[in-house]
This record gives sequence, structure tokens and C-alpha cells, in this order.
Amino acid sequence: MEYKRIGDTLVARIDRGEEILQNLKTICEKENIRLASVSAIGAVDHAVIGLYRVEEKKYYKNTFDGEMEMTSLTGNVTEQEGQVYLHLHANFAGADGHVVGGHLNEAVISGTCEMFIRTLPGNVGRKPDDETGLNVFSL
Repeated sequence: MEYKRIGDTLVARIDRGEEILQNLKTICEKENIRLASVSAIGAVDHAVIGLYRVEEKKYYKNTFDGEMEMTSLTGNVTEQEGQVYLHLHANFAGADGHVVGGHLNEAVISGTCEMFIRTLPGNVGRKPDDETGLNVFSL
């Protein structure tokens, strides 16, 4: 993984065999980023995607293996209890054009990942919401 800062944005390349969330968290910790928007494209060969069922207050995960284009990744960086908190969603397309997507739990790069991390001044925390069971923005 390599990255550089251009103004308020970090441009990152995550390389073959590297995991997206681990590398994004490393960048945020090194650069002391506590509020940012994230977007990326690339290719993966392993992804774990979640769906949250509000009524059950539970995430369901699906694992996908094989060559897939990451057609879109979007999300944000905030903090919870002083730690970096990543909230990412992504879509992946297989060779047959079938697209899967949802809450991103894990993804390993097969080719490359091109990411933009737009930092914002200040910080936004997270707090548990009893009604939904989610960690929501604390504004």
C-alpha cells in the first residue's frame, strides 16, 4: 500500500493480496484522520459483505470468492471511543456480470485498489442506538 496527500485528500493504492479495511485503518491511524469520506474502485478475489436486519438487530454475512471488479466502494471514517471507526459499503461484479453488494466487512485485493480519502476538519463520534442496535453518528 502506498498513499500521498494532495490538499485535504489522500490518494491511496492498495496492492494485490492486501486487505482493504486493514490498510484504510492503518492510513487513518498514521495520519490521525477522524472524519473523512471514502471512495474507491478496484478488483478483489475475496469479499465478505453484510446485511443488517434492523428488526433482529443482527448482521448477516456472505462470503464471495473469485475474481470480481469492485465497481464502487463508498463510506466514511468517524471515531468511536477514541478509535478509528470505518463504515463502508461496496458493490462487486463477477465475470457473468452478476453484482453483489452491501456492508463491507472484508475484501482482499486481486489486482489493485484506487482509493480517495477526503478528510474533513473536526470529528464525528458514534453512539449505540437502542432502537436499531446500530452505532449511529453522535452529532
